[in-house]
Amino acid sequence: MSTLINPATGEFLTEVPATPVAGVAAAVRRARAAYQEWSQASAGERARVLLRFADLVEADAEELTRLEVGETGKPASVFREGELPFAVDNLRFFAGAARSLEGTGAGVLSPGYTSVLVRRPVGVVGAIAPWNFPLVMAVWKLGPALAAGNAVVVKPAPRTPGTTLRLAELFAGAGAPEGLLQVVLGDGEVGQALVTDPGVDLVSVTGSTETGRAVMRGAAALPKQVHLELGGKAPALVFGDADLADMARGVAMGATYNTGQDCTAATRVYVAREVYGEAVEALRATLEGIRVGDPWDPATDIGPLISGEHRERVHGFVERAVAAGASVALGGSVPEGPGFYYPPTLVTGVTQDSEIAQEELFGPVLLALPFDDEDEAVRLANDTRYGLASSVWSTDVARALRVSHRLDVGVTWVNDHLPIASEAPHGGVKGSGFGKDMSQEAVQAYSVTRHLMIKHQVPEGKQSFRPS
Repeated sequence: MSTLINPATGEFLTEVPATPVAGVAAAVRRARAAYQEWSQASAGERARVLLRFADLVEADAEELTRLEVGETGKPASVFREGELPFAVDNLRFFAGAARSLEGTGAGVLSPGYTSVLVRRPVGVVGAIAPWNFPLVMAVWKLGPALAAGNAVVVKPAPRTPGTTLRLAELFAGAGAPEGLLQVVLGDGEVGQALVTDPGVDLVSVTGSTETGRAVMRGAAALPKQVHLELGGKAPALVFGDADLADMARGVAMGATYNTGQDCTAATRVYVAREVYGEAVEALRATLEGIRVGDPWDPATDIGPLISGEHRERVHGFVERAVAAGASVALGGSVPEGPGFYYPPTLVTGVTQDSEIAQEELFGPVLLALPFDDEDEAVRLANDTRYGLASSVWSTDVARALRVSHRLDVGVTWVNDHLPIASEAPHGGVKGSGFGKDMSQEAVQAYSVTRHLMIKHQVPEGKQSFRPS
């Protein structure tokens, strides 16, 4: 049983029963049965279902907003005007991508044979979604998996099941085979049952690096394919010629969007030493202007953290950094009053090897450190176990490109931080996982290549090669 709490007030919302382990297996069986029909549907039919699904999601905006804001505390205006329309756009993109899943044309790879490479769905996808972007991350898994012809069993985070359950209700009206999308609820035990179920062919997870390791261990027993989008510790590299006012706006937003609960959030800003003091002041002033408050107030920029426990974790990083000699230029204290709020925080005077510079905080905390030259900036940026996102701030196009190519990350933004598009792949390297969300690459990730080899001629006097 999961108890849901409103992060903005600390008040009880409801209780949600967990799916028993036997129920997980039953959900997988229902998905497998529906897959047999869906995998044979034409690309056009899959596209039509996804387009109807997108329309239903768009029309249900107010209910989805009520659920997501109540469970996460994110500002209603941000969700309603940004994340929800983006999720709808994702679904419409994947509807089009369903009609572009192509193999390789026919070719003669061996005399007397014609080979054809075709793309086929994997089967049943077990999807585990996080609590920071419940709707968007569920769509990032459902869209490409369904477009490729798979069935999906999805487990939302225990704290935020509402929008995923609502998506399943809406999908039931889109015209797909009954049982194609299943939802299971619960904590790690339910997730483990989903990962290890022999009827699940691919496991897709968005979560922490530790969660990714546990999933890989569970999936290895069969083995089965794994798609992982994990943690991050995104650096922002600010060179001496950068527009510091523009940088401060972009990095501050990148550090605090969704109250910093974003694996691509700007968390470490490395600044050329000659402009370090000016840049830190610009960041401090910009962060100070970010409005923290009631998620339903249109003037609110960021809401609370997801829970009191998570707030203690974030604040603990700041306290330990200060104890080790760091300075807090802004924020860094737990406010009084209801809800799990935490202010935008700017920390200076940390060392590269410190805990706060190396580990993912998942809160609105930004570190500022100086560098002396380009090589040092790149070295410091790459010096963590993560490799998801980064940004480079410079008016020198050649340098921006040169530095971007040297960063060990999945995405680098130049003179901005966080913009994404349905057509662009999203995913990381190193401890941030592997596999791509969004884009045509995501649809490819939920499908496999099959080789069809057709004999049409046996050369005279020879026999075809048949390996034992």
